[in-house]
Amino acid sequence: MAVKAVLFDLDDTLLWDDRSVKESFEAVCAMAAREVPSIRPDQLEEAVRREARALYQTYETFLFTQMIGINPFEALWARFTGGSRPEFRRLQELAPGYRTEAWTRGLNAVGVDNPDLGYRLGEAFVSERRSRPLVYDETFEALNRLKGEYKLLLLTNGAPDLQREKLDGVPELAGYFDHVVISGDFGEGKPAPSIFRHAMELLGIEASEGIMVGDKLTTDILGSNRVGMRNLWLNRHGVTRDDSIVPAFEAPNLLPLFDILETL
Repeated sequence: MAVKAVLFDLDDTLLWDDRSVKESFEAVCAMAAREVPSIRPDQLEEAVRREARALYQTYETFLFTQMIGINPFEALWARFTGGSRPEFRRLQELAPGYRTEAWTRGLNAVGVDNPDLGYRLGEAFVSERRSRPLVYDETFEALNRLKGEYKLLLLTNGAPDLQREKLDGVPELAGYFDHVVISGDFGEGKPAPSIFRHAMELLGIEASEGIMVGDKLTTDILGSNRVGMRNLWLNRHGVTRDDSIVPAFEAPNLLPLFDILETL
């Protein structure tokens, strides 16, 4: 059956989130090194990433964030002011202390005991990340070619206010989509079949009439496989995969999607 709709992931599919996070860490760790010359920025970044992951897992909200799809580095700059679930209010309470503690522990790991600096670095990371709404070079080329030919739906995991803020950072992006589905609004995230079925209902399609495009095997590809929808795995970094999750198609960027669509 011919494809009528293309479903897109957001982070590291259309938005270059990895680069935004990396550049933000680099800027803040360089700031730390200017204040404390003994700090090596690369070592501090590694330590903060490690400490943030470990601390994130200790909170009672961890299982919820796993289900919705909110990672530890998003929580380092998110406000969590949106969403109706009580877990979002708890995340809103935890977030300021989390980012201060993560940076303070990272400093301790590189031999610097300075909670005040940890607080200031945590707040600086929030500003640096907000200033970097980056997109891939081919994002708008691909969307321009698809718009009007296919129904388009954005299917993204994350906190509602944070994902909308990411979209607001690139104002022209949201207008390409007929629907935007955010896991924090829906109540369950990819790879749950329920959120894919919800997307298909909005589009008015069967699974065979859609294709999911995303960068994560464990969410985008696994979830679409579970509902019988074909998919394109964006393997931008040349990762070697095993056969536990098998995509229908694989490409290094968005542009091969058009040749794929012609074959379906």
